[in-house]
Amino acid sequence: MRKKLLYLSCLLILAGCENAPVKKTELPPAATVSTETPLEREIKAYLEKGISMGERKRQVAAIESAFARRTTPHRSRQLAALCFTKTLGTPFVPFDLAEIALAETGGHKLSAVAVSSKGALGVWQLMPHRAKSHGYSPADMENDEKCAEAAVCELYSKLTMAQGNMERAKKLYCGQGPQADAYLRKIRLVRQEMRGALERQTELLAMDESGIRTR
Repeated sequence: MRKKLLYLSCLLILAGCENAPVKKTELPPAATVSTETPLEREIKAYLEKGISMGERKRQVAAIESAFARRTTPHRSRQLAALCFTKTLGTPFVPFDLAEIALAETGGHKLSAVAVSSKGALGVWQLMPHRAKSHGYSPADMENDEKCAEAAVCELYSKLTMAQGNMERAKKLYCGQGPQADAYLRKIRLVRQEMRGALERQTELLAMDESGIRTR
């Protein structure tokens, strides 16, 4: 009798196990692989900060216009593009880099081989020791792309010295004293020139197909 009771108990336990719901193991969702390029991520980051990429592109068109008054159309496009790409991911906009180029070598056709009386090199006129401090050789300053990168580094260091004051940072880019004061005046003049070109572009965009201004 005792054996029969034990046998029945075992059957009941087995039946209970078979009828119990099976708990499924939840697998973690598969990691999403991003297909965004670094440039797309950079653009997205700017948009999230409220910085208009459209405004940056309009600046580049105005820069190209200002550069074309000093050098060839092809070179003006190349340098304007550098002002756009080399300021992405920095506190600067294309105008910032363009103003320095125009103030430094605008009177010398924005030449890559321009050398000042003090020995500053390239379109953005880096002194050899300043170029080296940013990881570039003096010879690199004849390469527009490397010179632009070094200029951004130099302007960033001056911005730190100027405690975030962009106007003062650009003045420090030149140095100190009367020469730096004259340099800043030149910066303001070329900025006014480019802003004038930007305003003309805005006016053209505000015109309809018949040529009548919409504002």
